[in-house]
Amino acid sequence: MPYARPARGPLLFKSFTGLAVPEFDVIVKEIESKYEEPERKRLYNRKTESEVGAAGRPFKLIVKERFFLMLLVYYFRLYICVVRTSFDLDKSNVYRDIYL
Repeated sequence: MPYARPARGPLLFKSFTGLAVPEFDVIVKEIESKYEEPERKRLYNRKTESEVGAAGRPFKLIVKERFFLMLLVYYFRLYICVVRTSFDLDKSNVYRDIYL
């Protein structure tokens, strides 16, 4: 759901991520191809006394959605920085106005 809806509107997707949908998909495939080994190491961490695979909660979002979320968070932080600079405001003022 977080990725599917914006991906249907390529202009909206690019405005939020800076990437076209096909570019995003290529990057995600690259991430997914390199993801399994570190994830396996995380899950099977032998430094703890816990059971195998008990190295934390499973992720709620799939890799593609987590990457999309990361790009959105980056966009949001950049947007806040631009707003702060444009209006000569402190970050706390901007957050206060956004969340009211």
